[in-house]
Amino acid sequence: MKKIFSLLIFTITVMGSGSVMADDGHCNYTQENMFAGPFKVCQMPADAAACEDLGNTDDNADAVAGDGECSTEGAVGTCDMGDTKLVYYEGDPGGLEIGCGFQSGEWVNAE
Repeated sequence: MKKIFSLLIFTITVMGSGSVMADDGHCNYTQENMFAGPFKVCQMPADAAACEDLGNTDDNADAVAGDGECSTEGAVGTCDMGDTKLVYYEGDPGGLEIGCGFQSGEWVNAE
């Protein structure tokens, strides 16, 4: 029982630190659903499998996985949801901020 508890604490610590997820890369795709879009976005972290899933969700398209973090060049802003960040390259910042709030995120305008 002690070994299980130690493993659980280690897993929570590593996952909570973000260090494991930071190397998972990013996913550029066109986001579209019944509420919004299409928008060019980038989500991080996202490995190749997660990127494929993102590209097949709702009416999303053109998903391409990449290494490292999303580019902020040309970004409108970022929806920071804690472990996940969604960088928007298109759209009205005011409307995107509202949508970000529905995702329990914090909107950060691009500088």
